[in-house]
Amino acid sequence: MRKHATTLFILIVILAFAACAGRQKNILETNEPQVKLRSMQSRVFDITDHNQLLRIIIATFQDLGFVIDDAEESLGTVSGTKLSGYALRMTVSIRPRGTHQMIVRSSLQYNLQTIEDPETYQYFFSTLSKALFLEAQPID
Repeated sequence: MRKHATTLFILIVILAFAACAGRQKNILETNEPQVKLRSMQSRVFDITDHNQLLRIIIATFQDLGFVIDDAEESLGTVSGTKLSGYALRMTVSIRPRGTHQMIVRSSLQYNLQTIEDPETYQYFFSTLSKALFLEAQPID
């Protein structure tokens, strides 16, 4: 009886490891739609000041009607929620690209579902570009 229990235990452990290995393979796979989505979500801007870019992103969030949930200067992330009959959540991260540029990547979720509509991202980046342009202009 003890011999059968040991054999059964070993069989269960082997099956558990096999199941985990199969899942991890799927997690690491990339596919074309993910790359396309990432390209919609990312833009490069000619700015070097990390803090200034974060401030402009926060102002853009507020201009678009988002409430800031979290802003992490050291991580370069800003998250906000827009509640207007629906729950829209946006997270934006920035990181340097070379010495004179920053990459801005945004992610939008509606009810925990990632938004894949390119026009939504284009609107955000268009608004952000205008804010960056206005920030760069001298005030008389």
